[in-house]
Amino acid sequence: MAAINLGSTGAPTVPARPGSGTLDADAAIADAFLQSAVGGDTAPKRRRARFHSLEVAEVRPLTDDSVEVTFAVPDELADDYTYLPGQYVALRRDFDGHELRRSYSICRPPVRGSVSVAIKRDLGGRFSTWANTELAAGDRIDVMSPQGTFTSGLDSLDGKHVVGIAAGSGITPLMALAHTVLARSDDARFTLVYTNRSTRDVMFLEELAELKDRYPSRLALHHVLSREQRTAPLLSGRIDAEKLERMLDALIPPATVDEWFLCGPFELVQLARDTLEARDVASGRVRYELFTTDADRATEPRHGRPVTVERGEPTVAIEFTLDGLSSTVESPVSANESILNAALRVRSDVPFACAGGVCGTCRARVVDGSVNMTENYALEPEELERGYVLTCQSHATSDRVVVDYDV
Repeated sequence: MAAINLGSTGAPTVPARPGSGTLDADAAIADAFLQSAVGGDTAPKRRRARFHSLEVAEVRPLTDDSVEVTFAVPDELADDYTYLPGQYVALRRDFDGHELRRSYSICRPPVRGSVSVAIKRDLGGRFSTWANTELAAGDRIDVMSPQGTFTSGLDSLDGKHVVGIAAGSGITPLMALAHTVLARSDDARFTLVYTNRSTRDVMFLEELAELKDRYPSRLALHHVLSREQRTAPLLSGRIDAEKLERMLDALIPPATVDEWFLCGPFELVQLARDTLEARDVASGRVRYELFTTDADRATEPRHGRPVTVERGEPTVAIEFTLDGLSSTVESPVSANESILNAALRVRSDVPFACAGGVCGTCRARVVDGSVNMTENYALEPEELERGYVLTCQSHATSDRVVVDYDV
């Protein structure tokens, strides 16, 4: 990989990647991006998450431990794989009889017939290691239709300033967002603070440099390296509370920003959220998405963990609707199982990906009864008000619970 100047004020010219599309095409696609506000009557209806087998068109190295994987989408499935910048797909594969599902953000602006994701290898991560070392062009893998609400709520991008703060592989959705924001309006601005350990760890290094070269006055690019000394002290070392405060004072005054996108590990995202809240930034202007490492997640059984109902013990009736079909399952009170686990015991096609409260794939609306949701890093406040829950984190607190995956 050629060395690239990581300065914030300029970058060398790098040829555009073949097939990246014209600016006019980017701008046309960006119109859909502006309709992506979540919550309220204007919220787009979420499509049912479905898996289809797609062929790998290309596997391209990004760093020593990350790759970009591009899937070819056949014409008959093209409508199922349209997406908004910032959304993700889940990948599914069996390893020695155990099904693993992993969610990865889409890293390219929308192009019909193609979906690209970036996969960073995690130490001890089985899926990500396989993808980086064995996955090759011509292979086939199950890919879920695009999902997610890490998208903009702005009605217009004209004159707007959008800021992204990312760490490591958290850059992936921001690549698509930055491309779209800058292409959509001649006076929209995008500021990116991107933190990594060293230059070798920077994903999409050349693409970021090319984007800076294309929009020199409207893209501010700040690379922060925790284990490599930069000329500017503010861009060297780990981003902690003090450094973030200094960045907001010197580089990104919150009063100039219309929308924030935060993507990375929990500690960084929560620090940024708390800091912005203390600066009186409205929560509705802050979008965030967490990533979890492949190694952090246990193997998920495809049919839910086994649960036995003993004769005479108290149970909860869990009813759910999916694809217009209703099912009921009895769940022992003592098991304290999630709504998702109970549903998977009777229907293996119930949608889920991370099973950790992060991706939002298992979202459903509570129609009757009540639940307690342990974690939520995916649903917006407006969705919670309308009764939506993450079924992987929801446990019944009433004798009967009815949820609907179709609404």
